[in-house]
Amino acid sequence: MRYNQLGRTGLFVSELCLGTMTFGGSGGGIWSHVGKLQQAQVDEIVGASLAAGINFIDTADVYSFGESEQLLGQSLRNLGVKRANVVLATKVFGAMSDSPNDRGTSRGHIMDSVKASLDRLQTDHIDLYQIHGTDTVTPIEETLRALDDLTKQGLVRYVGVSNWQAWRIAKALGISERLGLARFESLQAYYTIAGRDLEREIVPLLTEEKVGLMVWSPLAGGLLSGKFGPGSNGPEGARRVSFDFPPVNKDRAWACVDAMREIADAREVSVARVALAWLLAKPVVSSIIIGAKTAEQLHDNIAATTLVLTADEIAALDKVSALPPEYPGWMLARQGEGRRPAPFAPKA
Repeated sequence: MRYNQLGRTGLFVSELCLGTMTFGGSGGGIWSHVGKLQQAQVDEIVGASLAAGINFIDTADVYSFGESEQLLGQSLRNLGVKRANVVLATKVFGAMSDSPNDRGTSRGHIMDSVKASLDRLQTDHIDLYQIHGTDTVTPIEETLRALDDLTKQGLVRYVGVSNWQAWRIAKALGISERLGLARFESLQAYYTIAGRDLEREIVPLLTEEKVGLMVWSPLAGGLLSGKFGPGSNGPEGARRVSFDFPPVNKDRAWACVDAMREIADAREVSVARVALAWLLAKPVVSSIIIGAKTAEQLHDNIAATTLVLTADEIAALDKVSALPPEYPGWMLARQGEGRRPAPFAPKA
């Protein structure tokens, strides 16, 4: 297991992060389609992850409406995990009740939510507190000031964001710099070999501003596991069967799966490992969030850290999954060509 610097911070996180959407789900709704792991199963998954070297765990208050955080906090206590040995990340934004103020990223909701998350996680601080989505009502400055106050109080050590547009992230970074506030040090975003949309605007921004990238749903909700294909609904009980998310261009996905399966068969590994190894090879990626319903699935995902793709294999996968050119990208490439310096000839 390798450990990567999270953005420009001094915090190092494992290249794989344990996702906890599968924890809980007993209350029904969409969470019951994701997973229904209870305490004994959670303890097994968390214990196996830590034993493999994973030091990074991500959750959210909205996952099973607090049940995921609660199960995770209890699991760390059951396993006797030293707090300094684990990096805990959680998120705020989703509706936690029918109240109009029990959602979003207002100062009030953030202040109420962080205390509730700390109680459920049974800890005195959150290592990475993330804004889970876009609040089109609350001014960005209000959100950033609230997060800055939490870092000053020691309740939160770093702050991040999830599922934001590039322009919005850039605006937030500018506000933080201008006002001297804690800035977003990470972005949690969807990224797969079959869904490379963020490479257009977001990846260049993250690279330029040194913001870390946490990848969610790296197998596109299981679609890239190799267990799905044209005309197949996948294995019984698979999440995709009842919860077809995130949206994916299936034709593009099947072409990627075919290319990955060729490599997987030659390497005698699963297609899922190849999909994860492709992401791990991307310099912009700080950590990949993996979720699991079983220990077997978890161990197969963890094994991706030992699979190093060759340059030819990466080139082949890059080619089959390449994004179609869109404006202004194709114009930037055309006009920028003349600004790239040619190699200088050596002096005689």
